[in-house]
Amino acid sequence: MFTGIIEEMGEITAVAPSGDGWRLTVRAPRAAADAVHGESIAVSGVCLTVVGSTADTFDADVMRQTLDVSAIGSATIGTRVNIEKAMPVGARLGGHIVQGHVDGTGDVLEVRPGAQWSVLRISLPADLAPLVVDKGSISVDGTSLTVSAVSPSTSSGTQDGSETRDGHWFEVSLIPATLAATTLGLRAVGDRVNLETDILARHVERLLAFRAAPEGGSR
Repeated sequence: MFTGIIEEMGEITAVAPSGDGWRLTVRAPRAAADAVHGESIAVSGVCLTVVGSTADTFDADVMRQTLDVSAIGSATIGTRVNIEKAMPVGARLGGHIVQGHVDGTGDVLEVRPGAQWSVLRISLPADLAPLVVDKGSISVDGTSLTVSAVSPSTSSGTQDGSETRDGHWFEVSLIPATLAATTLGLRAVGDRVNLETDILARHVERLLAFRAAPEGGSR
């Protein structure tokens, strides 16, 4: 379990085939310093298990499914990544409950720099759109963020009826500390990012799906 409060930016230093997946080596001195075999570390929002470590790097295996559904699948040597170690019991929950289980990916559609912050507009897969609400929480590349704007509930238009080419999207407003401490400050239009929606929203959607199903049937 994680909170989405990034502890350091790391860098992928090696990518090697491992079965039908990959073994990654990540340089992250703060996380690696006391990393132990079997513990969980979130790498840009993807929960990975440590299988080896040195003083400043750790190794983790990434299965094929994870490569297919997350932006980790396009990572290369030199890719910068957000690092967070698992939350200890009794610690303050600084962000929100993040599992490290990526729901899907989005593309950066727009970056709007401001005097004190930067706004990112990110595309949202249609199946995730109902789970993202204005002022709600979302994890982007493992970073706990507050949604500052969302597209209308229909992807074909805006509130005034005009068309939009972006489909479903959401925006997050990033303060200087977030821009400096995470990879989000490096993001440009077209970049792919990992998305994890709020676990509470996912549970509600599942409950409603069962209640909507006809008695004795399935959905």
